[in-house]
Amino acid sequence: MKLLFATLLFMFLVLGSSFVRLSFAEPVAPHPRPAAPATIPLPSPAAHPPPSFCDKKCGERCKKAGVKDRCLKYCGICCQDCKCVPSGTYGNKSECRCYRDKLNSKGKPKCP
Repeated sequence: MKLLFATLLFMFLVLGSSFVRLSFAEPVAPHPRPAAPATIPLPSPAAHPPPSFCDKKCGERCKKAGVKDRCLKYCGICCQDCKCVPSGTYGNKSECRCYRDKLNSKGKPKCP
């Protein structure tokens, strides 16, 4: 028991001294960052489908959804990103690979 206590005490002293040493260390100067471009190019209007395209396709896709507003929201996000929506109210995700492969933060399918 005394050996265990002595070992723990020694480890505490070693670790404690290293933390004290780090807290008194000289700060290191940060590396200079490259200058940001003066203007950020905006995506061209042709990069995203018109809202009416997504509204129409998602309205059809979410027609039978239990929580329609949530379905329309995520379908709209996926449509804007993928520029396509699978046909029908369920399934058929093989028609749109991006829509099929998009995942949420929990690793589950994002698009309805």
